Amino acid sequence: MTRLDDSGARSAERSPTDRSWLDRFFLVSERGSTFGQEVRGGLTTFMAMAYIIVLNPIILSGVTDVNGDQLSAGQLTTMTALAAGLVTIMMGVVGRAPIACAAALGVMAVVAYQAAPVMAWPEVMGLVVWQGIAIILMVLTGVRTAVMNALPYNLKLAIGVGIGLFVSLIGLANIGFVSAGDGDSLLQIGAAGGGGHLDGWPILVFVAGLILASVLLARRVPGAIFYGIIGATVLAVVLHYALSLDPESWGGGVPELPGSPFAAPDFGLLFQVDLFGAWTTAGPTTAGVILFTLVLAGFFDALGTILAIGTKADIADENGQMPRVNQILITDGAGAVAGGLTSSSATLVFVESTVGVSEGARTGLASVVTGLFFLSAIFFAPVFGMVPAEAASVAMVLVGAMMMMHVGQIAWNDFSVAIPAFLTIVMMPFAYDIASGIGIGIIAYTVIQSAQGRFREVGWLMWILTAVFSFHFAMHAMGL
Repeated sequence: MTRLDDSGARSAERSPTDRSWLDRFFLVSERGSTFGQEVRGGLTTFMAMAYIIVLNPIILSGVTDVNGDQLSAGQLTTMTALAAGLVTIMMGVVGRAPIACAAALGVMAVVAYQAAPVMAWPEVMGLVVWQGIAIILMVLTGVRTAVMNALPYNLKLAIGVGIGLFVSLIGLANIGFVSAGDGDSLLQIGAAGGGGHLDGWPILVFVAGLILASVLLARRVPGAIFYGIIGATVLAVVLHYALSLDPESWGGGVPELPGSPFAAPDFGLLFQVDLFGAWTTAGPTTAGVILFTLVLAGFFDALGTILAIGTKADIADENGQMPRVNQILITDGAGAVAGGLTSSSATLVFVESTVGVSEGARTGLASVVTGLFFLSAIFFAPVFGMVPAEAASVAMVLVGAMMMMHVGQIAWNDFSVAIPAFLTIVMMPFAYDIASGIGIGIIAYTVIQSAQGRFREVGWLMWILTAVFSFHFAMHAMGL
């Protein structure tokens, strides 16, 4: 890869002074991009992430807190889009990287199923704010950057590949192309209860969009993934009306023409947060464990995603280091704070950003575009709700295929590297969690390298990470 200087610009390709301030600020030309690529990449990223505007409210509003209270789905829709839009724009301007942010799925699960049952919603969101503060402090003290630098190069490659598989599995599961198996099988093709068979017109929409985008990609047509999403959405609308399909048959987002493209936003959840109540309601031990889990999940989910995007966009150096990494990580922490203040859960870097990168996004300008679309979704939610999950999943599956391309760079002929890399890759989709895959890979690498007498090569920070993850995996067994 080409060596990058501190600003992220290729040292041999300085931008002439006659280029626009926008070009110079976002380093568009220096990173080999164009304004068209950035806009297309930003829009494509939004299309791949838009499902979170629907999914986050469904998950959080479906859970009652310790007092039996529920969050409003309508208010959550507004807050999810608002937080994603503001933080993603901040990422583009401050981090200047093609990284979008939205409510993190891993953190969302902790918020809904671990925190809410033992405390009130404002107290849950208070812990999310503390999560963001902790992440920012880790960046300012150099801890987070040190962790990124301590990871071996082969593990960094494995993280990117594993995230690709994880993204593909999410896309396939969201639309019922694969599911938990019926009977004795662990997984199966088709939806649960379908007997291991594909069924329904929505699946045809996904397959048609996947074929279209794949063919266009193979022919190197710019915008291939985006065109696949649009084509699948158009087909979904036609089939939905022509065949009078049941709205429940779609994986998420019903392809119906809205009566009005506008919807009034509801900001009722803004600043509904209690920073200290969790420590008395749930107790300091329980609240501390939940906060530790939130930080751990957010930290390593973001770490893996940033590494994958930097490699995919070819803006990382030969050691896998991103330019302006501190600014990126601070923005990620600020996103967690913003998610807590809006009651939409932590707004962190989103792995679907790789979709936009695959469409040519290389700079923060793409993130600004994505963020503006999120903000517009506050007012045009019915329009964005037309895109079914079957169309968005086209992008997610193809991004997985693209991210697999780095697997050949891993030193598979060295078992001390191959085994940790393999475990990192497979445990992300198998455990359905990015952080678990990273943790298992780190533990395996440290143990195997040390067993070969390579203590110095492991490094003290890897030993600390090994201890942290070992405690994380063991604490439930110990009843903590």
